[in-house]
Amino acid sequence: MLEVMTRYRESVRSLLHERLLDAAYDLVTAGGWDKLRMAHIAATAGVSRQTLYTEFGTKDAIGQALVMREVERFLLGVQERLDAHRADLRDAVEAGVRFTLEAAADNPLLKSILTSSRGGDDDLLAHLTTRSEPLLDTATAMLEAYGAEAWPEVDADARALAIETVVRLTVSHIVQPVGPADVTARRLGLVLARIALLPERPADKE
Repeated sequence: MLEVMTRYRESVRSLLHERLLDAAYDLVTAGGWDKLRMAHIAATAGVSRQTLYTEFGTKDAIGQALVMREVERFLLGVQERLDAHRADLRDAVEAGVRFTLEAAADNPLLKSILTSSRGGDDDLLAHLTTRSEPLLDTATAMLEAYGAEAWPEVDADARALAIETVVRLTVSHIVQPVGPADVTARRLGLVLARIALLPERPADKE
């Protein structure tokens, strides 16, 4: 009985957690991070402010949770692209990068972050720039684990360095795009190939 009750409480808390994040997401995408207030989140979610504070503690904690939830959703999409190109590490990474950049350009939360942020440390943009360690660590760990299982023939140290580099560069291009997603994806695929010591392609010499 105790185990059943524990699972029930965990399920209820998980539902509450997502409900609060959904409320915060709607408010941020509609009005921006600067205008977001804890009271607004609580009212939108239909809970007390104390419940909200008990679950998250601070507005910044909500911001980080929002960003990390989007990261997890992005990684699911990235994994689908990796699976579709499992026969070739470079093709897989290019497909994953292109998906990430294209999805980011259409993502309501990221649009709000990039268009309304002042760039201060208390803004959501900080979770993509100056305080991006949780994002980078999560994405890098997932891709390293996938790469070790899917492409064991690639030198482990070179593969890990290549993946970390591509992850960091992809996030940089999300924050400040410098070209079309497909072009950036090809360029980062070449970066990965050089670092991971993969065979060159004829087009690389053109």
